[in-house]
Amino acid sequence: MAANKKQSFTLFCWAFLAVYSAIAQGAKQPNIVFVLADDYGFNDIGYHGSVIKTPHLDKLAGSGVKLENYYVQPICTPTRSQLMSGRYQIHTGLQHGIIWPEQPNALPTDSPIMAEKMKECGYSTHMVGKWHLGFYKDEYLPWNRGFDSYYGYLTGSEEYYTHKRSFLNGKEYLDLHDQDKPDFNQSHHYSAHLFTQKAIQRVKEHDKSKPLFLYLAYQSVHSPLQVPKRYEERYSFIKNRKRRIYAGMVSAMDEGVGNLTQALKDEGLWDNTVFVFSTDNGGQVHEGGNNFPLRGWKASLWEGGFHGIGFVSGPLVKSPGTVSKELIHVTDWYPTLVKLAGGSLNGTKPLDGYDQWDTISTGAPSKRHVLLHNIDILYRHSGQQLYNHTFDTRVRAAIRVGDMKLITGNPGNGSWVPPPENDSHDLHFVSEFHSSTTKNVWLFNITADPTEHHDLSDKMPDVVVYMLKHLENFNRTAVPPRYPPYDRKSNPALRGGVWGPWM
Repeated sequence: MAANKKQSFTLFCWAFLAVYSAIAQGAKQPNIVFVLADDYGFNDIGYHGSVIKTPHLDKLAGSGVKLENYYVQPICTPTRSQLMSGRYQIHTGLQHGIIWPEQPNALPTDSPIMAEKMKECGYSTHMVGKWHLGFYKDEYLPWNRGFDSYYGYLTGSEEYYTHKRSFLNGKEYLDLHDQDKPDFNQSHHYSAHLFTQKAIQRVKEHDKSKPLFLYLAYQSVHSPLQVPKRYEERYSFIKNRKRRIYAGMVSAMDEGVGNLTQALKDEGLWDNTVFVFSTDNGGQVHEGGNNFPLRGWKASLWEGGFHGIGFVSGPLVKSPGTVSKELIHVTDWYPTLVKLAGGSLNGTKPLDGYDQWDTISTGAPSKRHVLLHNIDILYRHSGQQLYNHTFDTRVRAAIRVGDMKLITGNPGNGSWVPPPENDSHDLHFVSEFHSSTTKNVWLFNITADPTEHHDLSDKMPDVVVYMLKHLENFNRTAVPPRYPPYDRKSNPALRGGVWGPWM
Protein backbone atom coordinates (compact mmCIF):
# COMPACT_ATOMS: atom_id res chain seq x y z
CA MET A 1 0.00 0.00 0.00
CA ALA A 2 2.84 2.40 0.94
CA ALA A 3 4.58 1.60 -2.34
CA ASN A 4 1.41 2.41 -4.28
CA LYS A 5 1.07 5.73 -2.44
CA LYS A 6 4.70 6.55 -3.18
CA GLN A 7 4.22 5.65 -6.84
CA SER A 8 1.06 7.78 -7.05
CA PHE A 9 2.86 10.72 -5.44
CA THR A 10 5.74 10.34 -7.90
CA LEU A 11 3.33 10.31 -10.85
CA PHE A 12 1.59 13.38 -9.42
CA CYS A 13 4.92 15.21 -9.17
CA TRP A 14 5.84 14.35 -12.75
CA ALA A 15 2.40 15.46 -13.95
CA PHE A 16 2.72 18.73 -12.01
CA LEU A 17 6.16 19.38 -13.46
CA ALA A 18 4.90 18.66 -16.97
CA VAL A 19 2.00 21.10 -16.58
CA TYR A 20 4.29 23.71 -14.99
CA SER A 21 6.80 23.29 -17.81
CA ALA A 22 4.07 23.67 -20.42
CA ILE A 23 2.79 26.82 -18.73
CA ALA A 24 6.30 28.23 -18.48
CA GLN A 25 6.95 27.45 -22.14
CA GLY A 26 3.61 28.97 -23.14
CA ALA A 27 4.52 32.14 -21.28
CA LYS A 28 7.56 32.47 -23.54
CA GLN A 29 5.44 32.49 -26.67
CA PRO A 30 5.49 36.07 -27.91
CA ASN A 31 2.43 38.12 -28.61
CA ILE A 32 2.32 38.82 -32.34
CA VAL A 33 0.66 41.95 -33.72
CA PHE A 34 0.58 42.39 -37.50
CA VAL A 35 -0.62 45.71 -38.94
CA LEU A 36 -1.27 45.88 -42.68
CA ALA A 37 -1.81 49.19 -44.46
CA ASP A 38 -3.65 49.39 -47.79
CA ASP A 39 -2.22 51.11 -50.90
CA TYR A 40 0.52 52.77 -48.83
CA GLY A 41 3.18 54.35 -51.04
CA PHE A 42 6.92 53.87 -50.62
CA ASN A 43 7.45 57.64 -50.41
CA ASP A 44 4.67 58.18 -47.89
CA ILE A 45 6.33 57.29 -44.59
CA GLY A 46 8.37 59.80 -42.64
CA TYR A 47 11.63 57.86 -42.54
CA HIS A 48 11.69 57.69 -46.35
CA GLY A 49 11.86 61.48 -46.45
CA SER A 50 8.16 62.17 -46.92
CA VAL A 51 6.54 65.47 -46.00
CA ILE A 52 3.77 63.35 -44.51
CA LYS A 53 4.32 63.12 -40.77
CA THR A 54 4.32 59.61 -39.29
CA PRO A 55 5.92 60.02 -35.85
CA HIS A 56 4.52 56.79 -34.37
CA LEU A 57 5.50 54.60 -37.31
CA ASP A 58 8.92 56.29 -37.46
CA LYS A 59 9.54 55.68 -33.75
CA LEU A 60 8.54 52.02 -34.00
CA ALA A 61 10.66 51.46 -37.08
CA GLY A 62 13.59 53.36 -35.59
CA SER A 63 13.61 51.16 -32.51
CA GLY A 64 13.20 48.00 -34.57
CA VAL A 65 14.42 46.72 -37.94
CA LYS A 66 13.54 48.54 -41.15
CA LEU A 67 13.15 46.10 -44.03
CA GLU A 68 14.49 47.92 -47.07
CA ASN A 69 14.62 44.96 -49.46
CA TYR A 70 11.09 43.82 -48.69
CA TYR A 71 8.51 42.81 -51.29
CA VAL A 72 4.77 42.39 -51.34
CA GLN A 73 2.44 42.08 -54.37
CA PRO A 74 1.17 44.81 -56.70
CA ILE A 75 -2.48 44.49 -55.61
CA CYS A 76 -4.59 43.62 -52.58
CA THR A 77 -5.82 40.01 -52.70
CA PRO A 78 -2.48 38.47 -53.79
CA THR A 79 -0.57 40.04 -50.90
CA ARG A 80 -3.19 39.03 -48.34
CA SER A 81 -3.42 35.51 -49.72
CA GLN A 82 0.36 35.07 -49.57
CA LEU A 83 0.57 36.55 -46.07
CA MET A 84 -2.06 34.16 -44.76
CA SER A 85 -0.94 31.06 -46.70
CA GLY A 86 2.85 31.41 -47.13
CA ARG A 87 2.34 30.33 -50.75
CA TYR A 88 2.80 32.08 -54.09
CA GLN A 89 -0.42 33.00 -55.84
CA ILE A 90 0.47 30.64 -58.72
CA HIS A 91 0.02 27.86 -56.15
CA THR A 92 -3.38 29.01 -54.88
CA GLY A 93 -4.99 29.98 -58.19
CA LEU A 94 -5.16 33.69 -57.31
CA GLN A 95 -2.55 34.88 -59.80
CA HIS A 96 -4.92 37.05 -61.83
CA GLY A 97 -6.41 40.26 -60.48
CA ILE A 98 -8.23 40.53 -57.18
CA ILE A 99 -11.31 38.82 -55.76
CA TRP A 100 -14.25 41.05 -56.68
CA PRO A 101 -17.25 41.01 -54.31
CA GLU A 102 -19.54 39.50 -56.95
CA GLN A 103 -17.18 36.62 -57.78
CA PRO A 104 -17.56 33.13 -56.28
CA ASN A 105 -13.85 32.96 -55.49
CA ALA A 106 -11.69 32.64 -52.37
CA LEU A 107 -8.34 31.58 -50.95
CA PRO A 108 -8.60 27.76 -50.99
CA THR A 109 -9.09 25.84 -47.76
CA ASP A 110 -6.72 23.04 -48.81
CA SER A 111 -3.93 24.37 -46.59
CA PRO A 112 -4.26 26.00 -43.13
CA ILE A 113 -3.84 29.75 -42.97
CA MET A 114 -1.72 31.56 -40.41
CA ALA A 115 -4.54 32.10 -37.91
CA GLU A 116 -5.30 28.39 -37.87
CA LYS A 117 -1.66 27.60 -37.12
CA MET A 118 -1.54 30.21 -34.35
CA LYS A 119 -4.69 28.82 -32.79
CA GLU A 120 -3.22 25.33 -33.05
CA CYS A 121 -0.32 26.34 -30.81
CA GLY A 122 -2.44 27.99 -28.14
CA TYR A 123 -2.91 31.59 -29.29
CA SER A 124 -5.97 33.78 -28.93
CA THR A 125 -6.49 34.90 -32.52
CA HIS A 126 -8.25 38.11 -33.54
CA MET A 127 -8.67 40.04 -36.76
CA VAL A 128 -9.88 43.58 -37.34
CA GLY A 129 -10.32 45.24 -40.73
CA LYS A 130 -10.19 44.22 -44.38
CA TRP A 131 -10.46 40.52 -45.28
CA HIS A 132 -10.57 40.44 -49.12
CA LEU A 133 -9.89 36.70 -49.36
CA GLY A 134 -13.35 35.62 -50.46
CA PHE A 135 -16.66 35.13 -48.69
CA TYR A 136 -19.13 33.51 -51.10
CA LYS A 137 -19.43 30.46 -48.81
CA ASP A 138 -19.43 30.30 -45.01
CA GLU A 139 -16.29 28.16 -44.96
CA TYR A 140 -14.23 31.06 -46.34
CA LEU A 141 -15.19 33.58 -43.66
CA PRO A 142 -12.40 34.65 -41.28
CA TRP A 143 -14.14 33.34 -38.15
CA ASN A 144 -14.25 29.91 -39.83
CA ARG A 145 -10.55 30.06 -40.71
CA GLY A 146 -8.86 30.25 -37.34
CA PHE A 147 -9.82 33.67 -35.98
CA ASP A 148 -11.55 33.60 -32.59
CA SER A 149 -13.05 36.99 -33.38
CA TYR A 150 -13.47 39.17 -36.43
CA TYR A 151 -14.60 42.75 -36.89
CA GLY A 152 -14.38 44.43 -40.28
CA TYR A 153 -15.38 44.23 -43.92
CA LEU A 154 -15.18 41.36 -46.38
CA THR A 155 -14.83 43.12 -49.74
CA GLY A 156 -11.89 45.10 -51.13
CA SER A 157 -12.97 48.71 -50.59
CA GLU A 158 -15.88 50.78 -49.37
CA GLU A 159 -16.90 54.13 -47.88
CA TYR A 160 -14.95 55.09 -44.72
CA TYR A 161 -17.99 56.51 -42.91
CA THR A 162 -21.04 54.60 -44.14
CA HIS A 163 -19.14 51.27 -44.47
CA LYS A 164 -21.06 50.55 -47.65
CA ARG A 165 -20.03 49.27 -51.06
CA SER A 166 -21.99 49.38 -54.29
CA PHE A 167 -23.23 46.33 -56.18
CA LEU A 168 -23.19 46.03 -59.97
CA ASN A 169 -26.43 47.99 -60.18
CA GLY A 170 -24.85 50.97 -58.39
CA LYS A 171 -26.84 50.56 -55.16
CA GLU A 172 -24.82 50.60 -51.95
CA TYR A 173 -25.02 47.92 -49.27
CA LEU A 174 -23.45 47.51 -45.84
CA ASP A 175 -20.21 45.57 -45.44
CA LEU A 176 -19.38 45.76 -41.75
CA HIS A 177 -19.42 42.62 -39.62
CA ASP A 178 -19.02 41.86 -35.94
CA GLN A 179 -18.27 38.17 -36.31
CA ASP A 180 -21.30 36.70 -38.14
CA LYS A 181 -23.60 39.66 -37.47
CA PRO A 182 -23.84 42.93 -39.44
CA ASP A 183 -23.09 46.12 -37.52
CA PHE A 184 -25.57 48.82 -38.59
CA ASN A 185 -24.59 51.20 -35.77
CA GLN A 186 -21.32 52.72 -37.00
CA SER A 187 -22.48 55.21 -39.61
CA HIS A 188 -20.27 58.34 -39.48
CA HIS A 189 -17.62 56.43 -37.46
CA TYR A 190 -14.42 56.86 -39.48
CA SER A 191 -12.95 53.43 -40.17
CA ALA A 192 -9.37 54.15 -39.06
CA HIS A 193 -10.72 55.21 -35.67
CA LEU A 194 -13.28 52.40 -35.53
CA PHE A 195 -10.78 49.66 -36.37
CA THR A 196 -8.20 51.03 -33.94
CA GLN A 197 -10.81 51.06 -31.17
CA LYS A 198 -11.83 47.47 -31.93
CA ALA A 199 -8.19 46.34 -31.94
CA ILE A 200 -7.58 48.08 -28.61
CA GLN A 201 -10.71 46.40 -27.23
CA ARG A 202 -9.24 43.00 -28.18
CA VAL A 203 -6.03 43.94 -26.37
CA LYS A 204 -7.86 45.05 -23.22
CA GLU A 205 -10.06 41.96 -23.12
CA HIS A 206 -7.21 39.56 -23.84
CA ASP A 207 -6.78 36.58 -21.50
CA LYS A 208 -3.13 36.99 -20.48
CA SER A 209 -2.76 33.30 -19.75
CA LYS A 210 -2.58 32.86 -23.53
CA PRO A 211 -0.36 34.51 -26.14
CA LEU A 212 -2.08 37.01 -28.45
CA PHE A 213 -2.18 37.01 -32.26
CA LEU A 214 -3.78 40.21 -33.54
CA TYR A 215 -4.08 41.02 -37.25
CA LEU A 216 -5.16 44.61 -37.90
CA ALA A 217 -5.74 45.24 -41.61
CA TYR A 218 -6.53 48.93 -41.96
CA GLN A 219 -8.74 50.26 -44.73
CA SER A 220 -6.35 53.20 -44.81
CA VAL A 221 -5.13 54.54 -47.14
CA HIS A 222 -7.09 52.97 -50.00
CA SER A 223 -9.56 55.10 -51.94
CA PRO A 224 -12.10 56.65 -51.59
CA LEU A 225 -10.19 59.64 -50.27
CA GLN A 226 -11.94 60.49 -47.01
CA VAL A 227 -10.63 61.82 -43.71
CA PRO A 228 -11.82 64.10 -40.88
CA LYS A 229 -10.99 67.73 -41.68
CA ARG A 230 -8.58 68.14 -38.77
CA TYR A 231 -6.14 65.70 -40.39
CA GLU A 232 -6.37 67.23 -43.84
CA GLU A 233 -5.81 70.73 -42.42
CA ARG A 234 -2.34 69.71 -41.20
CA TYR A 235 -1.29 69.59 -44.86
CA SER A 236 -2.75 72.85 -46.14
CA PHE A 237 0.63 73.53 -47.82
CA ILE A 238 0.04 70.64 -50.27
CA LYS A 239 -1.70 72.14 -53.30
CA ASN A 240 -2.87 68.87 -54.84
CA ARG A 241 -6.21 68.11 -53.18
CA LYS A 242 -5.99 64.34 -53.53
CA ARG A 243 -2.51 64.32 -52.11
CA ARG A 244 -3.59 66.57 -49.23
CA ILE A 245 -6.48 64.28 -48.22
CA TYR A 246 -4.30 61.22 -48.65
CA ALA A 247 -1.68 62.76 -46.35
CA GLY A 248 -4.36 63.32 -43.71
CA MET A 249 -5.44 59.68 -44.06
CA VAL A 250 -1.86 58.57 -43.43
CA SER A 251 -1.71 60.71 -40.29
CA ALA A 252 -4.98 59.23 -39.00
CA MET A 253 -3.59 55.73 -39.50
CA ASP A 254 -0.29 56.67 -37.84
CA GLU A 255 -2.19 57.99 -34.84
CA GLY A 256 -4.12 54.71 -34.67
CA VAL A 257 -0.93 52.67 -34.62
CA GLY A 258 0.37 54.88 -31.82
CA ASN A 259 -2.81 54.34 -29.80
CA LEU A 260 -2.67 50.58 -30.33
CA THR A 261 0.94 50.25 -29.22
CA GLN A 262 0.21 52.39 -26.17
CA ALA A 263 -2.64 50.03 -25.28
CA LEU A 264 -0.28 47.06 -25.54
CA LYS A 265 2.05 48.83 -23.11
CA ASP A 266 -0.77 49.80 -20.74
CA GLU A 267 -1.92 46.18 -20.60
CA GLY A 268 1.57 44.87 -19.87
CA LEU A 269 1.82 43.02 -23.21
CA TRP A 270 4.39 45.08 -25.10
CA ASP A 271 7.53 43.63 -23.49
CA ASN A 272 6.67 40.23 -24.97
CA THR A 273 5.32 41.45 -28.32
CA VAL A 274 6.66 41.23 -31.85
CA PHE A 275 5.10 44.05 -33.88
CA VAL A 276 5.10 43.86 -37.69
CA PHE A 277 4.03 46.64 -40.06
CA SER A 278 3.61 46.22 -43.80
CA THR A 279 1.88 47.71 -46.80
CA ASP A 280 -0.09 45.44 -49.13
CA ASN A 281 1.18 47.04 -52.35
CA GLY A 282 2.59 50.24 -53.76
CA GLY A 283 0.77 53.55 -53.62
CA GLN A 284 -1.92 54.44 -56.15
CA VAL A 285 -0.69 57.70 -57.70
CA HIS A 286 -4.15 58.49 -59.10
CA GLU A 287 -5.46 58.57 -55.51
CA GLY A 288 -2.78 60.61 -53.78
CA GLY A 289 -0.14 57.91 -53.15
CA ASN A 290 3.49 58.22 -54.17
CA ASN A 291 6.38 55.77 -54.58
CA PHE A 292 9.20 58.09 -55.69
CA PRO A 293 12.02 57.42 -56.46
CA LEU A 294 10.73 53.99 -57.43
CA ARG A 295 9.30 53.43 -60.88
CA GLY A 296 5.60 52.68 -61.43
CA TRP A 297 2.78 52.24 -58.95
CA LYS A 298 0.02 49.96 -57.70
CA ALA A 299 -0.85 47.08 -60.07
CA SER A 300 2.41 47.35 -62.03
CA LEU A 301 5.39 44.98 -62.04
CA TRP A 302 7.82 47.88 -61.57
CA GLU A 303 9.38 48.38 -58.14
CA GLY A 304 6.78 51.01 -57.25
CA GLY A 305 4.14 48.30 -57.46
CA PHE A 306 5.54 45.94 -54.87
CA HIS A 307 8.75 47.13 -53.20
CA GLY A 308 6.98 47.59 -49.89
CA ILE A 309 7.26 49.53 -46.68
CA GLY A 310 7.89 47.07 -43.86
CA PHE A 311 9.47 46.91 -40.43
CA VAL A 312 9.54 44.77 -37.29
CA SER A 313 9.59 46.29 -33.81
CA GLY A 314 9.29 45.37 -30.16
CA PRO A 315 11.63 44.42 -27.31
CA LEU A 316 12.19 40.90 -28.68
CA VAL A 317 14.09 42.19 -31.71
CA LYS A 318 17.75 41.52 -30.89
CA SER A 319 19.24 44.19 -33.18
CA PRO A 320 17.09 47.29 -32.65
CA GLY A 321 17.73 50.45 -34.62
CA THR A 322 19.03 48.64 -37.70
CA VAL A 323 18.25 48.57 -41.41
CA SER A 324 18.07 45.22 -43.20
CA LYS A 325 18.78 45.03 -46.92
CA GLU A 326 18.31 41.28 -47.02
CA LEU A 327 15.71 39.95 -49.47
CA ILE A 328 12.40 39.26 -47.71
CA HIS A 329 8.97 38.53 -49.19
CA VAL A 330 5.44 38.62 -47.83
CA THR A 331 5.22 34.79 -48.04
CA ASP A 332 8.05 34.63 -45.51
CA TRP A 333 5.83 35.91 -42.68
CA TYR A 334 3.92 32.62 -42.49
CA PRO A 335 6.82 30.31 -41.56
CA THR A 336 8.64 33.09 -39.69
CA LEU A 337 5.78 33.95 -37.35
CA VAL A 338 4.41 30.42 -36.94
CA LYS A 339 7.88 29.14 -35.98
CA LEU A 340 8.40 32.14 -33.68
CA ALA A 341 5.12 31.23 -31.99
CA GLY A 342 6.40 27.72 -31.36
CA GLY A 343 4.03 26.25 -33.93
CA SER A 344 4.46 23.47 -36.44
CA LEU A 345 4.31 23.68 -40.23
CA ASN A 346 3.02 20.13 -40.46
CA GLY A 347 -0.14 19.75 -42.52
CA THR A 348 0.52 22.66 -44.86
CA LYS A 349 0.93 22.36 -48.59
CA PRO A 350 4.51 23.15 -49.72
CA LEU A 351 5.37 26.69 -48.64
CA ASP A 352 7.10 29.30 -50.78
CA GLY A 353 8.13 31.37 -47.77
CA TYR A 354 11.20 30.99 -45.54
CA ASP A 355 11.68 31.41 -41.81
CA GLN A 356 13.50 34.76 -41.74
CA TRP A 357 13.53 35.49 -38.01
CA ASP A 358 17.32 35.21 -37.72
CA THR A 359 17.68 37.58 -40.66
CA ILE A 360 15.27 40.09 -39.13
CA SER A 361 16.35 39.83 -35.51
CA THR A 362 20.12 39.29 -35.73
CA GLY A 363 21.07 40.34 -39.27
CA ALA A 364 21.83 36.85 -40.57
CA PRO A 365 21.88 36.43 -44.37
CA SER A 366 18.48 35.90 -45.98
CA LYS A 367 17.49 32.34 -46.81
CA ARG A 368 15.92 33.68 -49.98
CA HIS A 369 17.84 33.96 -53.27
CA VAL A 370 14.93 33.66 -55.71
CA LEU A 371 11.65 35.57 -55.55
CA LEU A 372 8.78 34.98 -57.96
CA HIS A 373 6.75 38.15 -58.22
CA ASN A 374 4.04 36.52 -60.34
CA ILE A 375 3.09 34.69 -63.54
CA ASP A 376 -0.29 35.77 -64.91
CA ILE A 377 -1.28 33.76 -67.98
CA LEU A 378 -4.73 35.42 -68.15
CA TYR A 379 -3.37 38.94 -68.55
CA ARG A 380 -3.40 40.10 -72.18
CA HIS A 381 -0.25 39.06 -74.01
CA SER A 382 2.18 41.67 -75.28
CA GLY A 383 4.48 41.69 -78.32
CA GLN A 384 6.08 38.62 -79.84
CA GLN A 385 7.81 35.68 -78.16
CA LEU A 386 11.55 36.38 -78.23
CA TYR A 387 13.10 33.08 -77.20
CA ASN A 388 12.06 29.58 -78.23
CA HIS A 389 11.93 26.50 -75.96
CA THR A 390 11.59 28.50 -72.75
CA PHE A 391 9.13 30.81 -71.00
CA ASP A 392 6.87 32.81 -73.33
CA THR A 393 7.94 36.45 -73.07
CA ARG A 394 4.46 37.60 -74.14
CA VAL A 395 3.11 36.49 -70.73
CA ARG A 396 2.99 38.99 -67.89
CA ALA A 397 5.50 37.87 -65.26
CA ALA A 398 8.37 39.06 -63.07
CA ILE A 399 11.08 37.30 -61.11
CA ARG A 400 14.05 38.23 -58.95
CA VAL A 401 17.18 36.05 -58.81
CA GLY A 402 19.89 37.49 -56.59
CA ASP A 403 20.50 41.05 -57.71
CA MET A 404 18.74 40.64 -61.05
CA LYS A 405 15.09 41.24 -61.91
CA LEU A 406 13.36 40.17 -65.12
CA ILE A 407 9.99 41.45 -66.35
CA THR A 408 8.08 39.94 -69.27
CA GLY A 409 4.84 40.81 -71.02
CA ASN A 410 3.06 44.06 -70.17
CA PRO A 411 4.26 45.36 -66.78
CA GLY A 412 1.96 48.37 -66.60
CA ASN A 413 2.90 52.05 -66.63
CA GLY A 414 6.54 52.54 -65.71
CA SER A 415 6.66 56.28 -65.11
CA TRP A 416 8.65 57.89 -62.33
CA VAL A 417 6.17 60.16 -60.54
CA PRO A 418 7.64 62.84 -58.24
CA PRO A 419 5.68 63.83 -55.14
CA PRO A 420 3.12 66.44 -56.26
CA GLU A 421 3.96 68.71 -53.31
CA ASN A 422 7.63 68.89 -54.34
CA ASP A 423 8.32 70.86 -57.51
CA SER A 424 12.11 70.49 -57.31
CA HIS A 425 12.18 67.11 -59.06
CA ASP A 426 12.68 66.93 -62.79
CA LEU A 427 9.50 65.80 -64.51
CA HIS A 428 11.07 64.48 -67.72
CA PHE A 429 11.02 60.93 -66.36
CA VAL A 430 7.21 60.85 -66.31
CA SER A 431 5.56 58.72 -69.04
CA GLU A 432 8.85 56.99 -69.88
CA PHE A 433 6.93 53.75 -70.50
CA HIS A 434 3.70 53.38 -72.45
CA SER A 435 1.60 50.26 -72.01
CA SER A 436 0.95 50.08 -75.77
CA THR A 437 4.60 49.24 -76.53
CA THR A 438 5.40 45.85 -78.10
CA LYS A 439 8.56 45.50 -76.02
CA ASN A 440 8.10 42.62 -73.57
CA VAL A 441 11.44 41.94 -71.83
CA TRP A 442 13.29 44.08 -69.28
CA LEU A 443 16.29 43.16 -67.15
CA PHE A 444 17.63 45.20 -64.22
CA ASN A 445 20.28 44.88 -61.57
CA ILE A 446 18.01 46.01 -58.74
CA THR A 447 20.83 46.24 -56.20
CA ALA A 448 22.81 48.64 -58.38
CA ASP A 449 19.78 50.24 -60.02
CA PRO A 450 16.82 50.14 -57.61
CA THR A 451 14.93 52.79 -59.59
CA GLU A 452 15.05 50.75 -62.83
CA HIS A 453 16.62 53.30 -65.15
CA HIS A 454 19.02 50.97 -66.96
CA ASP A 455 17.49 48.09 -68.91
CA LEU A 456 20.17 45.41 -69.45
CA SER A 457 18.14 42.96 -71.52
CA ASP A 458 19.94 43.70 -74.80
CA LYS A 459 23.39 43.65 -73.19
CA MET A 460 22.90 40.46 -71.17
CA PRO A 461 20.80 38.02 -73.23
CA ASP A 462 22.39 35.03 -71.48
CA VAL A 463 21.08 36.29 -68.13
CA VAL A 464 17.66 36.85 -69.71
CA VAL A 465 17.55 33.22 -70.88
CA TYR A 466 18.76 31.99 -67.48
CA MET A 467 15.94 33.83 -65.73
CA LEU A 468 13.36 32.77 -68.31
CA LYS A 469 14.24 29.19 -67.41
CA HIS A 470 13.50 29.99 -63.78
CA LEU A 471 10.10 31.33 -64.86
CA GLU A 472 9.48 28.22 -66.94
CA ASN A 473 10.27 25.99 -63.96
CA PHE A 474 7.89 27.93 -61.74
CA ASN A 475 5.21 27.86 -64.41
CA ARG A 476 5.31 24.06 -64.44
CA THR A 477 4.27 24.07 -60.77
CA ALA A 478 1.39 26.55 -61.23
CA VAL A 479 -2.23 25.59 -60.70
CA PRO A 480 -4.83 26.97 -63.15
CA PRO A 481 -5.90 30.50 -62.27
CA ARG A 482 -9.40 30.91 -60.89
CA TYR A 483 -11.19 34.03 -62.03
CA PRO A 484 -14.90 33.18 -62.29
CA PRO A 485 -17.52 35.50 -63.80
CA TYR A 486 -19.70 37.66 -61.60
CA ASP A 487 -22.67 35.94 -60.02
CA ARG A 488 -25.90 37.98 -59.81
CA LYS A 489 -26.91 35.92 -56.79
CA SER A 490 -24.24 37.81 -54.87
CA ASN A 491 -26.58 40.83 -54.75
CA PRO A 492 -26.80 41.92 -51.08
CA ALA A 493 -30.41 42.97 -51.66
CA LEU A 494 -31.24 39.26 -51.52
CA ARG A 495 -29.81 39.05 -47.98
CA GLY A 496 -31.13 42.01 -46.04
CA GLY A 497 -28.91 44.62 -47.71
CA VAL A 498 -25.64 43.22 -46.34
CA TRP A 499 -22.65 41.79 -48.22
CA GLY A 500 -22.07 38.17 -47.27
CA PRO A 501 -22.08 34.53 -48.41
CA TRP A 502 -24.61 33.55 -51.07
CA MET A 503 -23.81 29.89 -51.74
